[in-house]
Amino acid sequence: MKSKLLLLPSLFLLGCTEQKPATPNVIVILADDLGFGDVSAYGSKTIHTPNIDKLAREGVCFTNGYASSATSTPSRYALMTGMYPWKNSEAKILPGDAPLIIDEQTFTLPEMMRQAGYKTAAIGKWHLGMGRGQVDWNKPVVPGANQIGFDYSCLIAATNDRVPTVYVEDGLVVGLDPADPIYVDYEHNFEGEPTALSNPELLKMKWSHGHNNSIVNGIPRIGYMKGGEKARWVDENMADYFLGKVKRFVTENKDRPFFLYYGLHQPHVPRAPHQRFVGTTGLGARGDAIAEADWCVGELVACLDSLNLLENTLIVFSSDNGPVVDDGYWDGSVENLKDHKPAGGLRGGKYSLYDGGTHIPLFVYWKGRIQPCQSDAIVSQLDFLASFADLVDSRVNIDSLNLDSRNVLPALLGESSDGRDYIILEAQGKMAIRKGDWIMIPPYAGPERNETGNELGNLEDFGLYHVKNDPAQKTNVAKEYPDVLNELKDLFYRTTQGYYKSYVEEVPLK
Repeated sequence: MKSKLLLLPSLFLLGCTEQKPATPNVIVILADDLGFGDVSAYGSKTIHTPNIDKLAREGVCFTNGYASSATSTPSRYALMTGMYPWKNSEAKILPGDAPLIIDEQTFTLPEMMRQAGYKTAAIGKWHLGMGRGQVDWNKPVVPGANQIGFDYSCLIAATNDRVPTVYVEDGLVVGLDPADPIYVDYEHNFEGEPTALSNPELLKMKWSHGHNNSIVNGIPRIGYMKGGEKARWVDENMADYFLGKVKRFVTENKDRPFFLYYGLHQPHVPRAPHQRFVGTTGLGARGDAIAEADWCVGELVACLDSLNLLENTLIVFSSDNGPVVDDGYWDGSVENLKDHKPAGGLRGGKYSLYDGGTHIPLFVYWKGRIQPCQSDAIVSQLDFLASFADLVDSRVNIDSLNLDSRNVLPALLGESSDGRDYIILEAQGKMAIRKGDWIMIPPYAGPERNETGNELGNLEDFGLYHVKNDPAQKTNVAKEYPDVLNELKDLFYRTTQGYYKSYVEEVPLK
């Protein structure tokens, strides 16, 4: 965007100017369940995220950044493949023992970067499946991240509330004792193994819904696990563990181009930040977990600075989907929310077709190359593949691949106010469309809210919202603007032909 002054109260930046890019290192930092209002860069006065704000204040701060989906797995699938996740029936919230849902022959973002001469790594949260089903965690787990374009990987298989609660490095469980093999089952417990229901006295964190199976580190999980005692992670140390891996990868590859996907686990449940951060925000465990995530970002930027890499590294910070407060544990986050608004005034959150489900923080930072600015261009993580292909001068003919990813590199670099024209948004198999300043939600059956308390966007009739004038989506103007509604309905039906279903069964959270 050229010569556009900022409007947000916490940002006092100059206009964008156009510069010819060089080929940089690329880092994508993806937070987990972080909402539009969970960073102070957008004006929130209830939380302080100085390191994340630095990326926004000194880079391009997007007011219309989108994940493809309101839940983790499909959102990450879109980022990695450049394809709408609703085109893959397996792109839904996965258990920890799910097989890899990206075919090994699929052209992916990391594979494109690797073909362009980049060393590639995936560190942190994965949640795209590992293996081919019926995983034996005591043997090499393949295929996984290494088989779809990453030279190095150190990951958690799914989410930190699901078993197996172990780190998987290049397909091998870290620290596994062969004499104490791991067993995982998502249907039946193993004889004699304690659960939240049978042994509540072992809990240091209580569950509120859906998290009452095996207990690891005093925290009840989804799914059952036996064995692997020495390999089990300690939740409070997870941030430090992954940050150490990130710093090592960056340091070892400082003399060659690299692409790093850094999947933060915060502020996803269970929120168990290191003791350094407990009580620091006054917002309970969720706020403290966000403070820990902000620290991780600051540590990574400081590492790059110490290696003189900041001026040759493009950093993208974003979140996989919108926020949720009670996602299965009594951790004090609800009681201590106070005046904090995780979705920043947007309606809905995680799991929701309303804008708060997919409208997320998105900042692009490149020291010395990007001139600070605010941009209201519509951009999506779905577009990283095609955009980065242009950035690194990939020899792959992206247009021939028939991807849903669009090249919005000028917008990402702050050189243009033109993003994508429209995007289909998804929440647990249900879809909506944003085009320009309008969002259209087709009618769907189902409850108003799920057990988290988040509104889902299930409407009895078509919903039409002008989100520039009504970001909270308080007023359905479908009857007032029939021509706009019909235009969006036509575009929506044409784009989703063969995939859209007027009735979608509600998906259990676990």
